[in-house]
Amino acid sequence: MGSYKKNKHRPSPLPESSNSNKDEMGSYNYKMFNLFNRKFKITEAEPPKDVKKFFPKFSNGGSHMTADQLRRFLVLHQDELDCTLADAQRIVEEVINRRHHLTRYSRYSLNLDDFFHFLLYDDLNGPITSQVHNDMTAPLAQYFIYTGHNSYLTGNQLSSDCSEVPIVKALQRGVRVIELDLWPGSAKDEILVLHGRTLTTPVPLIKCLKSIREYAFASSPYPVIITLEDHLTPELQAKVAEMVTQTFGGMLYYPESDSLLQFPSPESLKHRIIISTKPPKEYLESSGIKRKGPLSPGGRNSSEEDDEASGIPDHTAELEADDRSDSDQDDEDLTDWDNKSGQLGAPVYKRLITIHAGKPKGCLKDALKATADKVRRLSLSEQELEKAAATNGTDVVRFTQNNILRIYPKGTRITSSNYKPLVGWMHGAQMIAFNMQGYGKSLWLMHGMFRANGGCGYLKKPDFLLEKGPNNEVFDPKRKLPVTKTLKVKVYLGDGWRLDFSHTHFDSYSPPDFYTKVYIVGVPADAAKRKTKIIEDNWSPAWNEEFTFPLTVPELALLRVEVQEYDMSDKDDFGGQTCLPVLDLRPGIRSVPLHDKKGEKLKNVRLLMGFQFV
Repeated sequence: MGSYKKNKHRPSPLPESSNSNKDEMGSYNYKMFNLFNRKFKITEAEPPKDVKKFFPKFSNGGSHMTADQLRRFLVLHQDELDCTLADAQRIVEEVINRRHHLTRYSRYSLNLDDFFHFLLYDDLNGPITSQVHNDMTAPLAQYFIYTGHNSYLTGNQLSSDCSEVPIVKALQRGVRVIELDLWPGSAKDEILVLHGRTLTTPVPLIKCLKSIREYAFASSPYPVIITLEDHLTPELQAKVAEMVTQTFGGMLYYPESDSLLQFPSPESLKHRIIISTKPPKEYLESSGIKRKGPLSPGGRNSSEEDDEASGIPDHTAELEADDRSDSDQDDEDLTDWDNKSGQLGAPVYKRLITIHAGKPKGCLKDALKATADKVRRLSLSEQELEKAAATNGTDVVRFTQNNILRIYPKGTRITSSNYKPLVGWMHGAQMIAFNMQGYGKSLWLMHGMFRANGGCGYLKKPDFLLEKGPNNEVFDPKRKLPVTKTLKVKVYLGDGWRLDFSHTHFDSYSPPDFYTKVYIVGVPADAAKRKTKIIEDNWSPAWNEEFTFPLTVPELALLRVEVQEYDMSDKDDFGGQTCLPVLDLRPGIRSVPLHDKKGEKLKNVRLLMGFQFV
């Protein structure tokens, strides 16, 4: 930003439309060293050659395209096979209304500029499928689930405020797993949500629960899972059970039996809220946990939380936690506990748990052994996942076919940064817990992955992660695979920056010099990066460049797009980004809206791109 581009060594081409007065939209003046002005005309983006080619082809050479002709274009070129004449007619009317502000339509057809602008409307011609299209009737373990970590934090892990606001924002974005850390307050029966042993300011649990109740299904009808990391006495656990049941009422789902042979499906749990945590007996010193780390105020050894809060992993404690959940033993332990405490709340609290959680005991390979009599949730840190992937990759895949694996960030991520999610997805891990309040490229990937399947927060895992061979063999993430699909991506042009940014935002002395970077993020064999040429001094750059990406595992591939503004003397400026699930891409010419660094959609900035599978 702020470089003097007159000294650049490349010639400065004129915008394609500069020879035509009909597209001129005024000009910008740039002051040079407070001595003189440079004037640059603003020109509107022009239809690329492909658009100019398709318009006469589908309008039968005419100057206007009727609704029926638009329908043929949508079916034959855009692969929208279920498009009806009525659908096309609604599009024509909407485009004419936006472009010409007509409430009574004097014509029901599009000229070339109307057709071009239709292609640029991302709400009418977006890049991915907007409907839920996965089978939603399989058990929960067969889905990747949009998962938050320490969902109540507004900023960093050590000193930021705790609030219900980031929980609401996460639910509105489509996140389906909300994590709450429960601690006793100073007053009797007071239960607070905060990141323990840090300087984070607490928020009352009831405030978080009420916010979840109000916003749980604002963006998706599929179940919200609340994962509880509780540091409470039996009396306060009974209080939690009371608060949860009173707050959620009939929205709350819990199973009839203590242990499930199979998790229910997202479809069967629509508009329901479920609880996932460790059974209470695992919080007691009398339960047989070999404590190697400090005790929490509630009497439990919360090694996972200590790891996350302090940044000093305590893997010994994690690996020695007793993960027993035999129903008879659980009931016996709970009865003893209740007699000692004088409380009948613990069994009630335990009965509310749908997804029983635990940490590994003994060696990791043993912890990953699935049992036939129950399903459960296992939590691993990102480092533990990397170790498991290196030494026991197929065991992880086999475990996640029926059980749920949650991965959480290492404790040293105090700035609420995130890790690479692809390793977990490649091994079938359902819950890749992310700090949603942060931002960065890893979070962009998470946003992109869960734009799939209509943004409902649940993605059916690829069949290869669920299948078993005749000898019980499962998918090996290390195995080299052949190319199964090739994606062609064409970057036509970009537009909208002059509406969303000041004319000196990118450069003080001239219009911006944009270029686009296109990435494939997926399994290592599919990783790729391409870059367009730089278009100088143009608010509506036209690149018209095509790239080809061979894919071995398209089911896990993400298309990441980022626009940068070239700066010769400083770091290039950020111009917008998006990330899209490859298999949900809609073929044809599409409008691709861009987002800011935090993942919020920019109001007007978008790219016109083409997608083709061969």
